[in-house]
Amino acid sequence: MPAAYRSPYGPKFRPQLHIQGYPLRSLVPLAVGTAAFGGVAVGALLFFGSGIPRVQNDVLKKLPVIGGYWEGRELPASDNPF
Repeated sequence: MPAAYRSPYGPKFRPQLHIQGYPLRSLVPLAVGTAAFGGVAVGALLFFGSGIPRVQNDVLKKLPVIGGYWEGRELPASDNPF
């Protein structure tokens, strides 16, 4: 079967990029909002967990710029509950 005639003046159709049927133009705002919400959630989690020694040693001391803030902060003996 010969190809149908395509006018050079007609619209140039091409397939739109999509992920499981959702076009990328509609997914970008959703991704930006989700990333912003996730960043705020991680920040709040680190803020509220900054008093826990395990979080300080495993996460906060390893941050490149602000990790030194938690270095060398020992608890005084009067604050030790044991």
